[in-house]
Amino acid sequence: MIKNCSIPFFTLLICTTLLSLQIKAQDGNDSANPIVQKTEVNKPKHDYNFIKTNLTSILLKNYSLQYERVLNRKISVALQYRMMPTTGIPFKSSILKIVGDNDPDTKKIIEDFRMSNYAITPEVRFYVGKKGYGHGFYIAPFYRYASYTSNDFNVFYTDDTDNEQSIKMSGKLTSNTGGILFGVQRFFGKRVVFDLWLLGPHYGSGSGNFSGTSSTQLSQNEQNDLRGKLDGIDIPLTTKTVNVDATHVSLKLDGPWAGLRGGLSLGVKF
Repeated sequence: MIKNCSIPFFTLLICTTLLSLQIKAQDGNDSANPIVQKTEVNKPKHDYNFIKTNLTSILLKNYSLQYERVLNRKISVALQYRMMPTTGIPFKSSILKIVGDNDPDTKKIIEDFRMSNYAITPEVRFYVGKKGYGHGFYIAPFYRYASYTSNDFNVFYTDDTDNEQSIKMSGKLTSNTGGILFGVQRFFGKRVVFDLWLLGPHYGSGSGNFSGTSSTQLSQNEQNDLRGKLDGIDIPLTTKTVNVDATHVSLKLDGPWAGLRGGLSLGVKF
């Protein structure tokens, strides 16, 4: 009886052993099969943060910093801060050549004019290439707020003794514009980012208010000459409001404002 029971026992033991070996073999094959094995090793990794500075804007005495955050393969958001310390007008010599010697009053204003400015520019980028995640060609609608300040805006006039005098004016001009930027961004190595702004036109409105105070009482003839000099400043498509009295002068500007973004930015990604 015991001998008869040992046959199914050993048969069951052998079957159990073979089944165990087969399961282990299948596990080994699954781990070697890249389709079955789900691992993070072969999954592409992306950096989602970029910090960049515009190299070409330094030629215009502008210094900028931009942060870009990738949201997904197609979309990212960016914020740029740009500033220019108090300095003369960029490309002053070229502008003076355009003005020429026929308008000495405007020429003096340009020579003496000094200003500082800053701008804040948020944008949304849409990457249209296959790679994405901040890489390739993009289209970016953007908004820009800019502020320009001057404390050295000299206006010249002739006094009652035919001597040239001046009043120093100061004030601020602000603009609000919107536009669209076309560009290409590339990665080099693990950390380097090149961002080429191909074309970024923007358009909107600007308004400014400048004022100054005379150290002496202005006669009526001096007021008229000073008013004429301010009215003679040629700013296309801009509405000017000039007020002059015996001690005070003011100039208000209101009109369209346009600009163009372009350049090459260098940065890091992480």
